[in-house]
Amino acid sequence: MPASLKVSNSSKSQVSEFILLGLPGIHSWQHWLSLPLALLYLSSIGANILIIITICKDPSLQQPMYLFLGILSVVDMGLATTIMPKILAILWFDAKAISLPECFAQIYAIHCFIGMESGIFLCMAFDRYMAICHPLRYPSIVTNSLILKSTLFMVLRNGLCVIPVPVLAAQCNYCSRNEIDHCLCSNLGVTSLACDDRRPNSICQLILAWLGMGSDLSLIILSYTFILRSVLRLNSAEAASKALSTCSSHLILILFFYTIVVVISVTHLAEIKAPLVPVLLNVLHNIIPPSLNPIVYALRTRELRAGFQRVLCLSLQK
Repeated sequence: MPASLKVSNSSKSQVSEFILLGLPGIHSWQHWLSLPLALLYLSSIGANILIIITICKDPSLQQPMYLFLGILSVVDMGLATTIMPKILAILWFDAKAISLPECFAQIYAIHCFIGMESGIFLCMAFDRYMAICHPLRYPSIVTNSLILKSTLFMVLRNGLCVIPVPVLAAQCNYCSRNEIDHCLCSNLGVTSLACDDRRPNSICQLILAWLGMGSDLSLIILSYTFILRSVLRLNSAEAASKALSTCSSHLILILFFYTIVVVISVTHLAEIKAPLVPVLLNVLHNIIPPSLNPIVYALRTRELRAGFQRVLCLSLQK
C-alpha cells in the first residue's frame, strides 16, 4: 500500500496527502513553462513592491485612488505567493506531494485573496463614483478613515466568510484516490476525489461566490452606470474624456478579472472535456492580474509614472 494512504478502523483507506500532477495533458513537457511563470511571478512581486514604495514616498500620490491601488498591490502579492512557490516546486523539483492541512490552507488563502481583490475593486469603483458624480462631497466622504474601515471590512468579510469552504472540504472522506490533475489545490479539484457527497461543499462555494463577488460586481456595474450617466451630461467633450480616462485603468482590470472568473466557472459547471483549459485559466487568473495591474496603471496614469521616475532617480542617486 502506498505511503500516502492510511488504513482506518473501518477498513477503508484514508488519504493522508494529495499528489498534484501539474497541468493535465502536458505532464511530459510542463517543466518548460516554469521559466515564463517564474518571470511572471518575479515581475509581479517587483512591480507591486515598486508601486507600494512609490505611493509611500511620494506625497502627491497619497490620495484615495492610489492608496486603494497600494492595498490592491498587497493583495496581489499575497495571491501570487499563495500558489506560485508550490507550482514552481512541482515543475522544478517534482515536489508533487502536499499534505491535507497544507492543501486546505491553500484553498482558504486562494478564496480569501480573490474575494479581497474583488472587494478592493468595489472600493475603487466607489472612489471613482464619488470623485466624478459628487466632486464637492468627495473630500469629506472619501477620507483616510473610510479607506481604513473599508479595507478592514473587506479583510474580515472574506477572511471569515470563506472559512466554510475549506472546512466542508476537510470533512469529506478521501479514500483510495489522491491524485489531482492540477498544480494547485482548487476546491472543486480536491472535492472531486471525495468518496462521499460533495454537493454541500459545491453549493456552499456557489452561494458564497454569489453573495460575495456577485454583489461586488453588481455594485461595480451600478457605480459605473451612474458614472457614465454623469459623464454624458457634461457639456465639454474634453471634461468627459478626462473623467473617463481616470476610470479606464480600473475598468480594464475589472473586465479581465471577472471575465476569467466567469469563464472558469462555466468550464467547470459545463464539465468541458478539455481539462487543461480550466486548469491553465485558474493558474493564470492567480498570477496574471498581479503582473498586469501595475503595468496597466503605470501605462495609463501619468502621475504614477512620474512617481516611479522620482523614486528610481532617488535610488540611483544614493
